[in-house]
Amino acid sequence: MKYVSTRGAAPELTFEEAMMTGLARDGGLYVPDEIPQLSHAQIAAMAGQSYEDVAYAVMRPFIGDTFSDDEFRKLIETAYAGFNHAARAPLKQLDNNHFLLELFHGPTLAFKDFAMQLIGQMFQASLTRSGKRITIVGATSGDTGSAAIEAFRGLNNVDVFILFPHGRVSEVQRRQMTTPVEDNVHALAVDGDFDDCQAALKDMFNDFEFRDGVNLAGVNSINWGRVLAQVVYFFSSAVALGAPHRKVSFTVPTGNFGDIFAGYIAKRMGLPIERLVIATNQNDILHRTLETGAQVKEGVVPSISPSMDIQVSSNFERALFEAYGRDGATVAEQMDDLKTKGSFTISQGAIDMLRDTFASGRASEEETYAAITSELTRSGEVLCPHSAVGVKVGDAFQSDVPMITLATAHPAKFPAAVEKATGQHPPLPPHMADLYERDERVTRVPNDLAALQTLIKERISK
Repeated sequence: MKYVSTRGAAPELTFEEAMMTGLARDGGLYVPDEIPQLSHAQIAAMAGQSYEDVAYAVMRPFIGDTFSDDEFRKLIETAYAGFNHAARAPLKQLDNNHFLLELFHGPTLAFKDFAMQLIGQMFQASLTRSGKRITIVGATSGDTGSAAIEAFRGLNNVDVFILFPHGRVSEVQRRQMTTPVEDNVHALAVDGDFDDCQAALKDMFNDFEFRDGVNLAGVNSINWGRVLAQVVYFFSSAVALGAPHRKVSFTVPTGNFGDIFAGYIAKRMGLPIERLVIATNQNDILHRTLETGAQVKEGVVPSISPSMDIQVSSNFERALFEAYGRDGATVAEQMDDLKTKGSFTISQGAIDMLRDTFASGRASEEETYAAITSELTRSGEVLCPHSAVGVKVGDAFQSDVPMITLATAHPAKFPAAVEKATGQHPPLPPHMADLYERDERVTRVPNDLAALQTLIKERISK
C-alpha cells in the first residue's frame, strides 16, 4: 500500500512514512493510491464483533507491513482500553428511523479520541523502533488539541504544541488543554481564529528548514492515520443496523471535513451507504460550496458550536482530488486560488460528482438551541451543540433508510449552551470532575509565524 499527495508532486510513501510526515512536501494531503475493498461476506462477518475486531478488519489493509498482525491488534486494544463504554461507540435510537452514534466515551469526551488514542499508540511504537524524537504541532478548534495532549502527554520522545484560537473555544475545551502538568505539552492561545491556527501549521510544514530542524509531525486530520481510524465507526454502526444486507445513511456535523471523508472511504470500501449528509452551523462554507459550485471564504462568526467555526476545510482537498479524477495539478491550482484569492470555482464534472456523493444542510444558532431542547423531550438524549446541528439536519433527510447521526462530543463540554436550551447543567464525568479547580498553564501568542516558530524551537527538549 502506497500513499500519494493530493497535489501530485510529492514522492509516494508507505503508511508509516505518511503517518509520520503528516502534510506532504508539496503542500498536499496523503491518500492511499487505491482504496481496499471489503466483500459482502467480510462486512457481514463484523456483526456481533467487538469494536476492536471491527477496527482491525477495516484498517489492516491500509497499513502494509508497518506493523505485524499481532502488534497492530495490541495497539488497537491499548488505544480503546480507556474508553468508558464497552461498545466504545454505542447507538441510541432517537426516532423511528433516526439513530445517534455516541462518539464521546473516550478520555476527552469527543470523537477525536477514536483517532488520537490510536495515533498515539502507533507513533510511540514507530518512534521506539526508530529511536527518533519528533515535535508535534497541532491546530485545534477545540477537540483535537485536548485529544492530542491526552494521547501524547508524558511520552519521552515527543514534544506537543497545540495552537488554539484565544477566546474561541469552550471553557472545558480550554481547560482540557491547559491543565495537564507534563513538561512535554504546551498549550498556545493564538490571537486569531481557527483558520489562522491551521494556516500557521501548514506554513510550518512548508518551511522545510524549520520542519526538518525540529522533526515536525502533525496530528491534525491532515494526517491520514486520523482519517483511517474514523472509518471504523461507520462500519461498526452500519453493521449494527443490518449492513451489508440493508443500506444506511449518515449525517455528520463537520467543519474540517475529515469525519465525513472517513464516511466516504467507508463507502468506497464497500459499505452500502445511501447518503452522506454534511451538517454545518452558521459558518456554512461546505453547504454553500455544494449549493453554488464555488468555495468562497466569508469570514468566521463565533458560534455555540465552536469546533465547526471554520472556513478552510482542509480535508475537502481530499474530496476534490477524487472529484477531479485524482488530478493533483488541478487541485494544487484550486488550493492556491483559495489561499491567494479566497475562493475557487469547481468544474461542472467535479461538482456533479460531489453532489452525487454528498448532501448537505445547515442549522442556525436558534435552530441548534431548539434541537437541543426538543431532543430532550423526544428521546431524553442531551445533545452538545455540534451533535444538535447534526440531528437538526439529519431529521430533514429521514427516509425509509436508517439515518445515523454522529454525536461528536459530550454535552458537558459545552455546558452554557446546553443549560440555556434545557435548563440543565450537564455534569462532567467523575474522572474530570475537578477540571475547574486545576491550575492552568498556557501561553498567549500573536498570530505571527516567526514568533510561533521561535517559541517552539526554544521549548523543545534537546
